[in-house]
Amino acid sequence: MANICVVDDKALLRESLSETLAREDHEVTTFADPLEALGQIKTNRFDAILSDLKMPRMDGLTLIREVRTAGIDTPIIMMTAFASVSTAVEAMRLGAFDYIQKPFEADALTVLVERALEHARLRCDNEALRTSVDDLGRRRTLIGSGTTLTDLRERLDRVAAGHDTVLIVGESGTGKELAAWHVHRASPRTDRPMLCLNCAALSANLLESELFGHERGAFTGADRMRKGRFELAHRGTLLLDEISEMALPLQAKLLRVLQEGEFERVGSSATRRADVRIIATTNRNLEEWVAHKKFREDLYYRLNVLPVSMPPLRDHPEDIPELVEYFLRDVSVRHGGKRVHVTPKAMKLLTDYAWPGNIRELENICRRGATLCTTDAIEAELIEPWLRPAEPRGNGLAFGQLREGRMLEDLQRQLIERTLAQYGGHRVKTARALGMGVRTLGMKIKQWREEADQTQQLAFATT
Repeated sequence: MANICVVDDKALLRESLSETLAREDHEVTTFADPLEALGQIKTNRFDAILSDLKMPRMDGLTLIREVRTAGIDTPIIMMTAFASVSTAVEAMRLGAFDYIQKPFEADALTVLVERALEHARLRCDNEALRTSVDDLGRRRTLIGSGTTLTDLRERLDRVAAGHDTVLIVGESGTGKELAAWHVHRASPRTDRPMLCLNCAALSANLLESELFGHERGAFTGADRMRKGRFELAHRGTLLLDEISEMALPLQAKLLRVLQEGEFERVGSSATRRADVRIIATTNRNLEEWVAHKKFREDLYYRLNVLPVSMPPLRDHPEDIPELVEYFLRDVSVRHGGKRVHVTPKAMKLLTDYAWPGNIRELENICRRGATLCTTDAIEAELIEPWLRPAEPRGNGLAFGQLREGRMLEDLQRQLIERTLAQYGGHRVKTARALGMGVRTLGMKIKQWREEADQTQQLAFATT
């Protein structure tokens, strides 16, 4: 079903077109006044527009020009009893989809409308595919045949069956984005695009533009109109990765879209509508963030309709051999390298390891091993230095090993080390969590590195 706008000053033709298109299950809105129609076209979403050529106050060619100037690319079919080659050429030059001469058969019109609607669908899908980050890596599936992964896939299939918002939570590297793709592919929206947006990667202003789009001249550098993810993902799915990092003012605008399905492009007062299913992911405890006023409570409950919790890799080590085989095969296929395998001793190291970086860390180890091994086997001796110990080694102290007279200093160091490990070595996130400056954190790390013996340095991963 499509929403079609008909503009004609003849009441009998408007009524006839409404009946004809309604029989094809389309919703039809008619206007006798082209100026009134233009106002509604700018504020409402239509899938196709049928317009007469000769009308009082504004002719059809002017209507096309105004619609295209407003940045609206809805297909327009021109209807006229005054057919001429020059008029048809001018209508097409201004952006009309096609041209039909009155009087016309109902069947001819419905075929033309269906062509216009299909053209619009293909164009929207093409634009969405160009915007989407749907590359080979993101189309991977959840790997693992153990009970934990089997139960997870069953839950995702149940979640996918509806249209409600999904909130996927879990530690970094557990496969939250892959779970989102699983939901989309198993959902009724699978034939429509799924677009992804990392909320932590952009400033608040840029994120708003990416979500809702912007008009030409809305801000410095906005040299053309641009559709946002909500428009491009219409009737599809939008993945909001790291939703917890979205600024509070933008959270309020997102809440409105979730509640009303309405939004405005940046720099525009025209309200637009979009039918989009939201899947949000986070590695934060959003309930704690709500308690600390870092995340809107109303948005949290609007997102947390269908919650999914991703298990850390340490909770399903039985899937590690299958994951290792998958990653090594993928390296060989993608880069044309030799096929390698992991020795039993090395595999035991991998299955016994706690994996603080989860599946992403395992993938990195596999790719590194496949690249650096000199034979067709990845030995334990090669990968063991890459696996972080459960407790800091060398000059790092475990809790309880505190030096008299320097207990506060030791405790501070241990807290910073553990927080760094929790955030995968990300200094900005670590400093934010500890309530200290990034520069101060960097100075402390530098001091400890200088104090450490060259052979016993702590492995501080930085980004």
